Amino acid sequence: MAMRNNPFRPLIKKIPAPLRNRYFVCLLLFIGWLILFDRHSIYTQIRLQQQLDKLKTDKVFYEKEIKQVQADKLDLESNTEKFARERYHMKKSNEDVFIIVKDKE
Repeated sequence: MAMRNNPFRPLIKKIPAPLRNRYFVCLLLFIGWLILFDRHSIYTQIRLQQQLDKLKTDKVFYEKEIKQVQADKLDLESNTEKFARERYHMKKSNEDVFIIVKDKE
C-alpha cells in the first residue's frame, strides 16, 4: 500500500515532538483536569482555605465571648444586686437612677 501525500504533514512537523506524542498530550490533559475540574482542584483548595481562616477567626471571637460570659456569671453569682442595677437599670422605689453613656471613639 502506497503512502498517500498528506497535505497537513508540513504543519504537523512544525509542532514540537513532545506535543505530537499522544501519551504526553494525555498526561497534559489529565493534569489540566486535576488542576481545573477535579473535586480537589486549586479553586476548591483556595475556597476551603478561606473558609478555614474564617472559622479560625470565629473561634478566637467566640473564645473571648465565652471568657466574658464566664466573668459575668461569676459577677452575677457574687453580687446579684450590682449586676441588676448596672445591666437592667433596676432601682429601689425611693431612688433616682442617672445613666451616663460614654462615647466610643
